[in-house]
Amino acid sequence: MSIWLDSVDLKKFPKLEEDFKCDVVIIGGGITGISTAYYLSKKGFKVCILEKNLFGHKTTGNTTGKVTSQHNLFYDYLYKTFGFNFAKDYFEANEHAINDIENIVKENNIECDFERKASYVFTQDNKYIQKFKDEFSALKHINPNATYEHTIDIPLNAIAGIKFPNQAQINSVKYINGLLTILEKNGVKLYENSKVEDISSVSDGYKVSTSSNNITCKYVCITTRYPFINFPGFHFLKMYQSTAYAISIDTNLPVLEDMFISFESPTISLRYTYYNNKKIPIIAGFDHKTGKQTNSEDAYLFLEQIAKKVYPDYKIISKWSTEDCVSVDKLPYIGEFSTFKPNLYMATGFKKWGMTTSNIAANILCDKICGKENKYSYLFNSKRFNPLKNYKETGNMIKESSESLVFNKFKIKNFDINNVPKNSGKVLKSDGKIIRIYKDENEKVYAVKPICSHLGCLLTWNQTLKTWDCPCHGSRFDFMGNCIYGPSNEGLKKYNL
Repeated sequence: MSIWLDSVDLKKFPKLEEDFKCDVVIIGGGITGISTAYYLSKKGFKVCILEKNLFGHKTTGNTTGKVTSQHNLFYDYLYKTFGFNFAKDYFEANEHAINDIENIVKENNIECDFERKASYVFTQDNKYIQKFKDEFSALKHINPNATYEHTIDIPLNAIAGIKFPNQAQINSVKYINGLLTILEKNGVKLYENSKVEDISSVSDGYKVSTSSNNITCKYVCITTRYPFINFPGFHFLKMYQSTAYAISIDTNLPVLEDMFISFESPTISLRYTYYNNKKIPIIAGFDHKTGKQTNSEDAYLFLEQIAKKVYPDYKIISKWSTEDCVSVDKLPYIGEFSTFKPNLYMATGFKKWGMTTSNIAANILCDKICGKENKYSYLFNSKRFNPLKNYKETGNMIKESSESLVFNKFKIKNFDINNVPKNSGKVLKSDGKIIRIYKDENEKVYAVKPICSHLGCLLTWNQTLKTWDCPCHGSRFDFMGNCIYGPSNEGLKKYNL
């Protein structure tokens, strides 16, 4: 469990067990959906949030909690790809979001450890120095407060970096817990364990259906990190998912006061939070495309090695992982789901910077529903499809997806289940069927059909997390076959061996 989820008892809400009508249904109970409901409810809209599992228990509850406009090295790319005005507006949108979150915290007295801190991106390798110089050159007229740092005072041999002053960090779970209290007072209907199975058009808007109940509304917002509807948006062709890992540690040494992230891979992310009235460092990173991990069993070992360098007396408090969506052109999709679906909106592809982008998305979605023009909505045009902006990444996605389709995987030989080591997963062929098995420490075997219930790709084993991961679109399943991350909305077929 993440230190965020362990630090607070999140509010609990009932399952949907009634039919009713409202103005807006929000699907997804993370920080984006909750923030959108906050703004809409203040405008007088009757709002309902439906969450498949529990509020805040996925990406929001497993974040690093950095609220920043510094998204690693990104502004040189934006400037060269989209132009100066675009890059400048992107920066301003994120700065506005930081200020908006701070205002929400102050106006509503939300105790969530919000603090203004400097943010650094750094490198330990000389071959990336020119990239840092290019980034800083682009930033001179975008963020004049940014500085190029020739030395950074962290024990990781950082040889160069760029500093953004006056950024922020937050306890994401405490923050949304405060927002949920406000939503209750504003009359927002909140439901957990209420999986949406269908969204259908009706005469006056949409009918949102779970397994047993229906809600009719004029507007729908999908804020589920990855859209669970494939058509007509085709977003599975425009995004991939990335898995990252984190640890929190106890130490008696002085704690680094600011936020840091490395440019090169494996990524290293550093910050601190408060736990039991003590400053606790968080070390995160080792991100990789979901389902395409290399030596993922070394993820936590890598983070512990970093902990040992920075805090030699460290003791592990908790370990966790998360998953994020990344678009092929590295920009989020926020706005209309499709030209063919009026009043159906979405927000996804936050590229690991969801704490800040969630507020941008909430403001854009609220403005669209209010019929108001948002200055920054063009940055995140959700109906765009420009693979040539990043043709290499698009080509890789198509190649990886085709290689992962089931018909390419039938060369697997019969395998003796007795040869499977304890606490590991393997693929085997039995009676002509491909089966994925996991054998636990007590040699109990769990067997599933290893075909993703989203679009039929063959799953791979993540030894660190003991999950079956989809290399095509990032769905993840636990070793028993239960879906824990979308876009898949169903579990795996189970076999009794």
